[in-house]
Amino acid sequence: MDAMNAITAEERSLVSPAEEGVLKRFAAGDIPAFEILFHQHQARVYAWIVRIVRDAGIAEDLTIETFWRIYRARKRFDPARGFGPWARRIATNVAIDGLKNLRPEESLSTEALPSIEVDSDLQRHIRKQTERAFRQLPARFQAVAIMALVDERPYEEISQALGISIGAVKTRVFRAVRLLRMKLKQLGVEP
Repeated sequence: MDAMNAITAEERSLVSPAEEGVLKRFAAGDIPAFEILFHQHQARVYAWIVRIVRDAGIAEDLTIETFWRIYRARKRFDPARGFGPWARRIATNVAIDGLKNLRPEESLSTEALPSIEVDSDLQRHIRKQTERAFRQLPARFQAVAIMALVDERPYEEISQALGISIGAVKTRVFRAVRLLRMKLKQLGVEP
């Protein structure tokens, strides 16, 4: 068994025997078990997706898509592991796919960037250009930048959610910041 698929004792201890029974039934295709997991994890999956895409309506649609993908991938799920991290990883991939489908002109939700007092036309212009530049980032950089720079999530958590190394997270954050600076400069805003 390779290192990526090895189950640690800690991961096993996170799954109670009762929960493992539901997870085994889910993996075997049991609809009532899937419904139990859906009800237990729907709010957390939605909250995770809305953090990434910054739009409640889009997040609702992507949450449904996430659970559809979870159900279709049930045979690859290991019931001895926790459902939450597996679902979050699928949700992250669905959210990134959702970001790829958004048009770069679409503006971010007002909660996407740290709030600043907008009391002048110049500040409104800078905020609008920043939102525009952010939306022009490739989806994988948008997701990492939101999690790292806006939500201030630990790199380890981002690494686990995306299924990439911490070094890759750092690299994507660095590249996202560099691209944002370049795009802002092109839009006439000096960062």
